[in-house]
Amino acid sequence: MITLTDSAAVKVKELLEAEGAADMALRVAVRPGGCSGYSYEMFFDSDITAEDEQAVYGEAVKVVVDPASAQLLLGATLDYKDGLNQAGFNITNPNATRSCGCGQSFS
Repeated sequence: MITLTDSAAVKVKELLEAEGAADMALRVAVRPGGCSGYSYEMFFDSDITAEDEQAVYGEAVKVVVDPASAQLLLGATLDYKDGLNQAGFNITNPNATRSCGCGQSFS
């Protein structure tokens, strides 16, 4: 299961509130594709199944991951930075043996 840093949890909560969707969860998934083999996908979701792995971070930010993605995200961390050099969400994944230049694809 992926872990959220405090800054990522705060930003996700802000985005959920801005969308008026505080009851939804952040779904993190891994899909085939991208220039290195797999790509990350993140979106707000209310369709949570019994098979999904779930965790809560910060102030009630629910994160869900499907079982297939959970295997590829084991030990991964989602962070959020808001600076001049780096801005946005970033996933650090110890399971990735290589990644592309954009950081959105790995193998």
